[in-house]
Amino acid sequence: MSAVSGQQRLRIEVWSDVVCPWCYIGKRRLDKALDQFGHADEVEVVWRSFQLDPTHREGVREPVYGALARKTGGSPAQVRAMTGQLAELGAAEGLAYDFDRAVLVNTFDAHRLNQLGRAHGLGSQMHERLMRAHLIEGEVVDDVETLVRLGDEVGIPADEARKVLAGDAYAADVLEDTREAQALGASGVPFFVLNRAYGLSGAQPVDTFLSALRKAAAAPGTATR
Repeated sequence: MSAVSGQQRLRIEVWSDVVCPWCYIGKRRLDKALDQFGHADEVEVVWRSFQLDPTHREGVREPVYGALARKTGGSPAQVRAMTGQLAELGAAEGLAYDFDRAVLVNTFDAHRLNQLGRAHGLGSQMHERLMRAHLIEGEVVDDVETLVRLGDEVGIPADEARKVLAGDAYAADVLEDTREAQALGASGVPFFVLNRAYGLSGAQPVDTFLSALRKAAAAPGTATR
């Protein structure tokens, strides 16, 4: 049924970090659920900011294997086994993760760029491009010129992106997204909230997303049926 005046569309807010392999897997599974849902054109998906490690020092670029070994205390073999399992899960969703090239950085500026993308109606495209850049292409997503180029690829004017990244525009928006996630009970990402009524944590199976979509759509006051 088409949207009815006075009723709200089904709105999905997704808190995610652009360097999070589980987030990309979750996005792919949500996309598949929306394909099966039958009302995807009546669903609004909003990508919100959440840094997995806000304490990561700005300007510090560290190969993912070394960063994970340091954080988990695991051996190089354990880290490679863990990322190998993630790579297999990603491959099942059509994602060719390349952890050999991935470089861990502070993602605050990447999130500011994503906020700019949202202002242009390109939030989903920008977030997808940033995740692909880090997890598959080995791009360094705290480099200003790299971010400007990635933004330009999805339709954000290069001059505007460069101006934003040179200052502190959208910094407050990134921080507010994080505060909202924490207020809603999120301790990690991906975190999905449907109409501020139903929450899902983690890269859930497609059937779980589909069930949540149908439940949210059937709630009183929601236009999608």
